[in-house]
Amino acid sequence: MTSTEEFIELSERRSAHNYHPLPIVIHEAQGAWVTDVEGRRFLDCLSGYSSLNFGHGNPKIIGAAQEQLTKLTLTSRAFFHDQFATFAAGLGDLTGKDMVLPMNTGAEAVETAIKVARKWGYEVKGVASEQANIIVMEDNFHGRTTTIISFSTDPDAHDGFGPYTPGFKIVKYGSIEAIREAVDANTVAVLLEPIQGEAGVLVPPDGYLRQVRELCTAENILMIADEIQSGLGRTGDTFACDHESVVPDVYVLGKALGGGVVPVSAVTANEDVLGVIKPGQHGSTFGGNPLACAVANAVIEILNTGEYQARARELGAILHERLRGLIGQGVVTVRGRGLWAGVDIDPSLATGREISKALMRRGVLAKDTHGSTIRLAPPIVVSEEDLLWAVDQLADALREYAG
Repeated sequence: MTSTEEFIELSERRSAHNYHPLPIVIHEAQGAWVTDVEGRRFLDCLSGYSSLNFGHGNPKIIGAAQEQLTKLTLTSRAFFHDQFATFAAGLGDLTGKDMVLPMNTGAEAVETAIKVARKWGYEVKGVASEQANIIVMEDNFHGRTTTIISFSTDPDAHDGFGPYTPGFKIVKYGSIEAIREAVDANTVAVLLEPIQGEAGVLVPPDGYLRQVRELCTAENILMIADEIQSGLGRTGDTFACDHESVVPDVYVLGKALGGGVVPVSAVTANEDVLGVIKPGQHGSTFGGNPLACAVANAVIEILNTGEYQARARELGAILHERLRGLIGQGVVTVRGRGLWAGVDIDPSLATGREISKALMRRGVLAKDTHGSTIRLAPPIVVSEEDLLWAVDQLADALREYAG
């Protein structure tokens, strides 16, 4: 097979249709650019949904992976290995927490946080057995497991997969009053994304995260921040919560923690929270494996310099200024923070997918969500010149549809 059409035909015929990809077959990548099987280059403005914050083929991350591959890749947690202690201490220090519980995927990390919150509620807060509830947000996206989709308000993610897991209260995102009204004696946690990515890069009102933090403290409830997409440099700080100087009780991390090389996720919290998990109560054969830890250790070292956070902050300001200039020219609204933007396309002009395809024809890869929105999240290594060129391509695509 050599052509795009051949690869796509075989893929569509032999795999489940749980995704609707753009018609491109990527062969290799470096930095912020990818190349398809026919040699065409594209600027990656999706970054694997923030998994590639540090770019494709980042030399430090690839070097760490290559070195570890020649030594040891898997032990299971039945034994210690020499990359684990550094990983646990490093990620704990990065998040300011005592303890780390590693898993593989983001959904696994969210499930872990849910289990920890319930067990903490029973053993520490004193909630009656089987009565714990967790407050979650409308339009959330935390993964695709049966429990997680039980509290999704997205019909595509939710409908047709019941019976559903009980124990969740869904409230309006961005409303502290909605959370306050939902709290009862059996509430053990509030689970939220500091910025809702899949919903269209929705940024809550200023002060919202601080209010959630204050309410959780006052009510003896765990604040769980799902920073899987928003964390690790994407928004211009290490974590999106940092923008309001908020420290949650539990961080849920993934995507960029694996450097775009291997799936790595983790929950971090202090000992009074994560200490409720005892041997045999939770685990993963691959969670915290030597290869994953070596890669994550390189990511942590990168983040400890602060260089990527500063770059996302600076380039993000440029990106948002340019995007706001397109409002009224086919763009209705621009949202986001740092090097992450949700762009609402005028639905009378085109759909988000149509604009994504038009961008692809111009050498830019982006992805639509919820009909009329496209998300832009290039690797933080993107150059200012390439970033501005990408916005120019968006402007050109909009003009094409405007006629």
